[in-house]
Amino acid sequence: MVSGEIVWPGRHTDTPPRRSDNSETGCQTPCRSEPSAPTPLLRGRPRLDDMSGDLGQRVQSVRKRRGLTQRELAANSGVSLSLIRKIEQGERDDTRIETLRRLAVALGCPLTALIGSAPRAPESRNGAMWVATRRAIEAPAEQVRAEPPAEADVAETLAAAVRLYHDNRYELLARILPGLVADSEAVSPQLRARILQLTGSVMVQTWQLRTARTVLDRGLAAAQSSEDVLDSASMVVTLCWLLLVERRFQQVDELAIEWADRIEPRISTGTERELSTWGWLLLRGSAAAIRDNRPDDADDMMRFAQAAAVAVKREPRGYQDYWTRFGPATVAMKRVENAVIDDRPDLAVRLAREVPSGLRPTSDNRNRHLLDVARAHLDLARPEPALEILLRLSNEARPWLIEQRLAKDLLTSLIGRRRTLTTEMRGLADLIHLEY
Repeated sequence: MVSGEIVWPGRHTDTPPRRSDNSETGCQTPCRSEPSAPTPLLRGRPRLDDMSGDLGQRVQSVRKRRGLTQRELAANSGVSLSLIRKIEQGERDDTRIETLRRLAVALGCPLTALIGSAPRAPESRNGAMWVATRRAIEAPAEQVRAEPPAEADVAETLAAAVRLYHDNRYELLARILPGLVADSEAVSPQLRARILQLTGSVMVQTWQLRTARTVLDRGLAAAQSSEDVLDSASMVVTLCWLLLVERRFQQVDELAIEWADRIEPRISTGTERELSTWGWLLLRGSAAAIRDNRPDDADDMMRFAQAAAVAVKREPRGYQDYWTRFGPATVAMKRVENAVIDDRPDLAVRLAREVPSGLRPTSDNRNRHLLDVARAHLDLARPEPALEILLRLSNEARPWLIEQRLAKDLLTSLIGRRRTLTTEMRGLADLIHLEY
């Protein structure tokens, strides 16, 4: 099914999806004449340090419901018996998300059944480079310029800043962003939303998660007060990225489905921007589902995203070039990511060979894809190609690589397999500030 009503994963087949149709005008594509009231979707969410129940108690409860001993769970999951005992006894609250997912697979339950709907997110970083940007975000009233800037000039500066972000030129971007944030207070809601979307993306990319939540909350409110529902949906795509990093998979699922329903285009007549934004919402939902041990739901949403990708004739350009660049290559890479998360490295390597070479996505999506391929090679006990990928990224995307926790995990695993380190390995360890 690629057009008409969509039956989303987990819904009854007799329940039609929520659409943004106008019953009086018969509008079947997003109707922008009557924007909805701003809805700050981050407001009211559990705080970062809230925990919905105890991890050890949850694991123990589900294990008993499944009729398994700790030893049987260890055998079924591949997780050591000693670690399972420590988790259940509350001695390990820093267990890796990959380990918890293996337990969820062995127990036949969603990951959120173990970690709760509001798990503790990874630690935020200080980000000394972004102090001025954070200051502009935290006190926007103090940053307003005496002479209001021209809208066209701000839009031009934003386009330049997006290119810097796209090219991983963070030092230059850090100089421009504080002024852009200040200017956002004096421009139209649409332009303000786009500035805050860039700023929120930078904060997520550099693991400043608390600041990212503040910025994206404001950005979504600004987008919803404009007349373009696709800008709001694009902001939700970025918000879902933050929620994935925070491991709030249930909230990603709800947001992605709600907004995919709201902007659902017809495959045969939808514009490139509509199809691309809709496709990205589906990819976010699929990413949440596979991490939550719901592979069937993940596959369903990936299929719909693939249908949208095939219908996109060319990659979009302009402002949306970064935020919703979308096509067959994008979906192909996300299929690789899902296979890696699902502990199917052999499938991931095979799918990686099928990624279209002539349809290049944005650089950070491509870079993340290469890390996924490196992880698959390591899982298959192939350290050489994994090291080659890390070295390649150190040359092509050094500022980006330094921010990636997966890169640190991969290099730690590579080093742990060797008695002595090569010069290249030592250089990589220093580059990404790997702890001793």
